[in-house]
Amino acid sequence: MSEDTLAKILRQNGCEFPHEDALREKKHGIWTTWTWAQYADAVKELALGLAAMGFERGDKLAVIGDNRPRLYMAMMAAQSLGGISVAVYQDAIAKELGFVLAHAEVRYIVAEDEEQIDKLYEIKDRLGYVDKVIYDDPRGLQLREDPWLVHLPEVEEQGREYGKNNARYFETQLSKGNGEDVCVFCYTSGTTGNPKGVMLTNDNLLSTIRETMKAEDLRTGDELIAYLPMAWVGDYWLSVGAAITIRMTVNCPENRDTLQRDYREIGPTIVVAPPAAWEGTLTRIQVRMDEADWLKRALFNTFMEVALKVERMRQRGAAIPAGLALRNCLGEWLVRRPLRDLLGMTRVRRAYTGGAPLGPDVFDYLRAVGLNLKQFYGMTESCSACVYQPEGEANSETVGRALDITQVKISEAGEILLRGPNIFAGYHKNEEATRNTIDADGWMASGDAGFVDDRGHIRVIDRAKDVSKLADGTLFAPQFLENKLKFSPYIKEAVIFGKELDYVAAMINIDLDAMENWAERKGVAYTGYQDLSQKAAVHDLVRGEVERINAGLAQDSELAGTQIQRFLVLNKELDADDGEITRTRKIRRNVISERYGALIEALYSDADRVETDIVVTYEDGRSGQIHADLRVMSVAAASVPARAA
Repeated sequence: MSEDTLAKILRQNGCEFPHEDALREKKHGIWTTWTWAQYADAVKELALGLAAMGFERGDKLAVIGDNRPRLYMAMMAAQSLGGISVAVYQDAIAKELGFVLAHAEVRYIVAEDEEQIDKLYEIKDRLGYVDKVIYDDPRGLQLREDPWLVHLPEVEEQGREYGKNNARYFETQLSKGNGEDVCVFCYTSGTTGNPKGVMLTNDNLLSTIRETMKAEDLRTGDELIAYLPMAWVGDYWLSVGAAITIRMTVNCPENRDTLQRDYREIGPTIVVAPPAAWEGTLTRIQVRMDEADWLKRALFNTFMEVALKVERMRQRGAAIPAGLALRNCLGEWLVRRPLRDLLGMTRVRRAYTGGAPLGPDVFDYLRAVGLNLKQFYGMTESCSACVYQPEGEANSETVGRALDITQVKISEAGEILLRGPNIFAGYHKNEEATRNTIDADGWMASGDAGFVDDRGHIRVIDRAKDVSKLADGTLFAPQFLENKLKFSPYIKEAVIFGKELDYVAAMINIDLDAMENWAERKGVAYTGYQDLSQKAAVHDLVRGEVERINAGLAQDSELAGTQIQRFLVLNKELDADDGEITRTRKIRRNVISERYGALIEALYSDADRVETDIVVTYEDGRSGQIHADLRVMSVAAASVPARAA
């Protein structure tokens, strides 16, 4: 059988490498393992069960829940029969679920548990295409007698019976698949509107996976932790596509609360995470050091300063003096290696960030800790990563070189264009958007502004639509400044304003975990997020962080004019349920501008306070308002050195 589909490769793995570990899941503190043979057989059983219920070639099956082996198996079962799998964000509210499931015309849904089933019942009247909802975990479920619902073991039992009477059915359907088949819909973040259904073929996936395997030395037996949303193309590419193609072992943690412990138990060799996760890792390190005694803190700060200096010299290609190299080696054994062990990352060979830009400060710091962190660049439409940083060429200012299968050029308007076999087949039911994204010659518009430097590395400036100028003509890239702010352990999110305005201003979310530790050490009493965020001491702390960032910007002649002059601390976190950010934590700037118009006006006035009512969405889907009386702070610009002026 040819290796032109993921489903065929999985079946082949089960036959040729039956005893190698493929999947693990932690339940009640115990890890359960599936070998490749068990994985492949479970997929066959489930596929036959779906066939018994009427699943046909071209049908769509959705999965909703945390990373679970049976949900991954369900996706592969659908693809084995020539169907299309669709993963939906597990924390999506019912309205968001309804749009994706209806737009994709899903016929079958595999839901993890009661929480997901409850959301489906809220929107059942919108799910006319759905024939059956299959549930995995029955705990707490009160609707098991509804014929719309079926327990997953029952589907597997139907599969066993169907297989007895249709001995060759599975193999026949599997053999009909080919590389041109669309096998998965991955929905975009939807930063400017409803998400679009990106249609990816087997050829799209396998071309980029095989090329990345060669470029990045991904190996059979590499260990992964699957905790990122299954709906994110990065998780599908890694935990399904690459894991099956390369035969890597996927480990599904019990829940997010056990994730740190699970990292230490498994010792992953490959880690892929979006910027928000890496920013969280940095915050944990900084908070832990703030809580340490003075000696540990002094050792850490001393040797991290050395490591940062060495890392930045390496990125510039500068020679490292012997004395500095010796101190750095000492710091590795005294500080950094124990820290990586604490994080469960001692065995990590490759660590990647992608999905959005990671701030240069965060990138440099984590590499200085000793993680071989590198940037990937790509998007859902390019089948995840298509640009990588070769070993020895990791750099905080670039995203690296294009894979050999991917062509790159910069348009006259400065937008990055991509072409290759990894480029998606089109948007589901949206031919106009497809034509606007891929031109007649096959070049796909990325939506990012950037350029190719002298080394052949791609530099991404910002989203093309967000790059603009201040009123005085100063170049303004908000995402760059937002990443600068998020390097602070006390700032979780930031939204920067300034397009065609007189100066740069910011709306800031505090990081609750880091700020709670700080408040405890400083004896600051508070009742919750809203109260703590509006404490005068917190505002002074954030002002100090902004001043520190301004001082760094002042050293660069091109950035000195974009120093932050006004800011306010929002009394609620930006929330995907409120539509303010996407499920992958990308800012929806149009929503922010509309919802917080009064706050933005205050930032560009002489007001020192602003009152407003802010809409919030509760976990049960109800909405309400909270009244806000926010303080608007001014920050003096740092003086610009003569050499930077």
